[in-house]
Amino acid sequence: MNRKLLILTQFIFWGTLYADYSVENAFPEFTFTNPVGIESAGDGSNLLFIIEQPGRIYTFENDPYTSERYIFLDIRDIVNDNQNEEGLLGLTFHPNYSENGYFYVNYTDYSPKRNVIARYTVNSENPHEADESTALIILEVNQPYWNHNGGQMGFGPDGYLYIIFGDGGSAGDPQGNGQNLQTLLASLLRIDMDNPSNGLNYGIPPDNPFINDSNARDEIYAYGLRNMWRFSWDPVTNWLWGSDVGQNAWEEIDIIYPGLNYGWNTMEGNHCYSPPTGCDQTGLELPIWEYELYVEGDCSITGGYVYRGSQYFSLSGKYIYGDYCSGRIWALEYDGESPAQNEELLDTELYISSFGLDQNNEILLCGLGTGKIYRFTSDEPGGLGDVSQDGATDVLDIIQSINLILGSTPSPYQAWSADINMDGLIDILDIVLLINLILDS
Repeated sequence: MNRKLLILTQFIFWGTLYADYSVENAFPEFTFTNPVGIESAGDGSNLLFIIEQPGRIYTFENDPYTSERYIFLDIRDIVNDNQNEEGLLGLTFHPNYSENGYFYVNYTDYSPKRNVIARYTVNSENPHEADESTALIILEVNQPYWNHNGGQMGFGPDGYLYIIFGDGGSAGDPQGNGQNLQTLLASLLRIDMDNPSNGLNYGIPPDNPFINDSNARDEIYAYGLRNMWRFSWDPVTNWLWGSDVGQNAWEEIDIIYPGLNYGWNTMEGNHCYSPPTGCDQTGLELPIWEYELYVEGDCSITGGYVYRGSQYFSLSGKYIYGDYCSGRIWALEYDGESPAQNEELLDTELYISSFGLDQNNEILLCGLGTGKIYRFTSDEPGGLGDVSQDGATDVLDIIQSINLILGSTPSPYQAWSADINMDGLIDILDIVLLINLILDS
């Protein structure tokens, strides 16, 4: 019987966590100065890139035993990090990085106070070193105050570059940028890096939502965002998840759609902000989740990722995020229909400045106070390919996978573990990949 088995792990969540999680120092040999970002280049190199807020990027092999790292880029002489929300804040790599060597940084500078988006090229003869002479300014946005600079960038599944800027800073959005479509502040931008036009170093995607609105900037994808500190795409659903830092009462998590207004500063989370009661919520997109500030030490949300790694079944499909001050980390379940469900994953003593992914979609996180990079550990048994859940990948797992293809009903764990390529199907390709896993082990 040669039929494919549809797997529902992308859309069905399997209830409460059943494992105990902790974090461990992922790279004991290394300490960083104010690490605020972890990126991989998507080129199969297994290199990690760590962003230091003062203006430096390190790279090294994603190996816990490595002791050798390299300075990939050092632009501390042009980065201004006088205040705690300034500095080198973002890094992303072009989808064709392996061919063109392009990567992009987002940093703050003064005179005038502004965010700078710049493109650099890797040294063609040394993958551990950027060519600083290739700097090309893509976009600059003036900032009236030192705080709320956003900083995240990323190429979406559509190949366009997304950039977030905060609302301009101070407190309460005194300039009204949140609801102003004629400024790039308080908005998520979407630009085309491969087709520059109109004398700019970028182009405007033809389906950007405000491209035909004379009262709006063409670059804007979504707006009404106070200071979204990290956004990411789920590679299965392609949903864009964003975590927006609140003013003084509520932190929120949003699914970002084109053209929508996420409410700041009319709203803070699900609550009126200006005015404090009776605000007009017409046309506003409310968050899928919020949590209250200054409870158990929480003070500022740090956005993360929907887990699509191969080690932890109980995290699969859940959005992993944390709080900068309390060090708490949660797993949020959301299917687009039922109300979101949130569980505390663990309580750390870390100042969590950022999460990141390695090339295998395993989650890492930055400890700003310690200068260390951490990874999850768990007592959860099994893993991708260990269909029998006996701690090994072997012939028994091949037999069980074949039985699933032939019609056996999988348990939720088997449905996840046997789908090696995570395409929603258990088929002969998964058997081939499973054999390769066994041969490589």
